[in-house]
Formats: sequence, C-alpha cells, structure tokens
Amino acid sequence: MNNNRAIRWLILAGLVFSLSAASFAGVFIGASVRIGPPAIPVYAQPICPGPGYFWTPGYWAWDDVGGYYWVPGTWVVAPVGMLWTPGYWGWGGGVYSWYPGYWGPHVGFYGGINYGFGYGGVGFVGGEWRGGAFFYNRSVTNINVTNVTNVYNKTVVVNNVSHVSYNGGTGGTVAQPTPEEQRFAQEQHTPALAAQTQHQQAASQNRAMFASENQGRPSVAATGRPGEFSGGGVVAAKSAGAAYHAPAMSPQQARVSSAEARVAQSGNANRGMGSPANRGNNADFHPNNQPSRQPQGGQGSHQQGGGHPQQHQPKQEHEQSKHEGRG
Repeated sequence: MNNNRAIRWLILAGLVFSLSAASFAGVFIGASVRIGPPAIPVYAQPICPGPGYFWTPGYWAWDDVGGYYWVPGTWVVAPVGMLWTPGYWGWGGGVYSWYPGYWGPHVGFYGGINYGFGYGGVGFVGGEWRGGAFFYNRSVTNINVTNVTNVYNKTVVVNNVSHVSYNGGTGGTVAQPTPEEQRFAQEQHTPALAAQTQHQQAASQNRAMFASENQGRPSVAATGRPGEFSGGGVVAAKSAGAAYHAPAMSPQQARVSSAEARVAQSGNANRGMGSPANRGNNADFHPNNQPSRQPQGGQGSHQQGGGHPQQHQPKQEHEQSKHEGRG
C-alpha cells in the first residue's frame, strides 16, 4: 500500500514538473497546420466591467474539424501584478504553429502582431500596475471613469496598421524578439486562466465563430466578460481585416501530425522565446488559401472603444481627472 502511494506521488510530481516546464519555460507549441489564419477583424473594444479587469485580445484558434475559429477579445480579472502576453501564429519549417499566451511580470514577444487596444506589436501600453492596483490608459482602452477611477492618459501614435495575424514567412510580420523580450522569456510564467480556457472552449462550440461561416468577420468579436456571447457587452466585428479566401484543403488535410510538427520545429523550438524568429520561405503557401496564391495583405487600424489610435510611441502623459466620463 505504501509503495503504491509512493508511486502515485512520483507520477503526480512528474506531471507537475512537465506542466511547469511547458507553462514557465515558454517553449510550449500548440497546433501546427499548413494554412495560415485569416486577418484580424476590425472591432471596437467593449467597456471595461470594473477595476482589476485586464484586456485580452481576440485571436484565431484552430479546430481539427472546423478549421480556424475566432476567440473573442474579452476582459478578465487579472492576477495581481501580472500582464498578459498574447499568443500568436508563427511560420517555420513549412507550417504555421501556435505559440500560446501567458501571464507574467512583463509582456514578452507576441510575433509583432497588431492586436490593438494597447497591443500594437511590441509591449503593451494599455495600462500598468501601481502597487496592487491596475491603472488604465484611456488613450487606448474603453473605460468609464464612473466605475473605474484608476486612470491616466498617455498619447499613443499609430505606426503599425497591419491586420496580419501571423509572424514570419511571406506576408507575415517580420518582428524578431528584442533582447529585452528574450530576458522576459526567462521569467516565471503562468498559463491562461480557467476563465480564458473556458472562453475559448465556448467559442469552439459556436459555429458562428468559424471563419468558414463568418468569412473573417465574426458576429461576436469581443465580449465584456469571458463566456458572454450575447447581451449588451457583445461587440460585432465592423469588417474583416482583409478579404477572406476559403482554404483549398480541408482542416484534416491541413493539420500537421505531431511527428511532422517536431521535424518542422527542430531548431526552432524556442522561437520568440530567446532565439530569432525563423521566417522561412512560404512563397508557395497562401494564408488561409491554396498554395498557389499570393498572401493576403491588410491595412487599417483597429477600432478603439473611444475612437482612439494605438501603437506604442508615447509622447506625453498626464493624470486623468477622476470625474471625467467617456461618451
């Protein structure tokens, strides 16, 4: 009996260690597929529900049966002192691979993707922790100061206006991790919260979220809280980020096996986590389309909750009056 109990503890310890390696080392790679994701849709940010909520941008996730589906951006209650680094799709070794997001003391590399609302491709300017309280930058976040008084204004200039949703290869962003982001990659990380995981699962069960149904323009692009896919806090996409092209292959054909993914990612396992991004050569691959076509572009800027631009070159800062509201 004691031996069996010891064996069970050893197995549990091994599982904890393996999960820690994936969650904290920042080298875990999710799905790998042969077709790239659609462009990021244009949408407004729903108003922040209250103090302590942190914005997590929407993204395209993968389902082996239905293909790409949109996970709406949403506000989640953040772990105190932690910032969210969004996940991203990266090209390398002939496939598009998903690098999951995580919580940490700093925002790391997320592929140079312009997710909007403070995530313009490098870092985050939507707010900051001051002690145990999170302060919101009203220039890039939709805040009602009647409900949230921890606010400030820092002007943000838009330079990155791309809606491209993947890093590397033909048509993708060309960003590589900075030395600072490489240092951040070595910090302790926490994976997505249960509310975030459940939010993604809910999206995967909603056919309207699939690109094959919404043509890159989801009817629920963002929500006020995780899992809320109806009601006043739901925001629809204003438009697709670029013209949608139906894939020439089925999701089953597009999915890369684990063995193929390991070969494709050999020498590239730490992409975005300390080594330069391997942008490869996907001249024969079209994101979300058949190989023979040219990659889709996409220009324009994300819509802010108050019509404010994004991107990260602050020019000035001043504390916002606690009595001012946003229309």
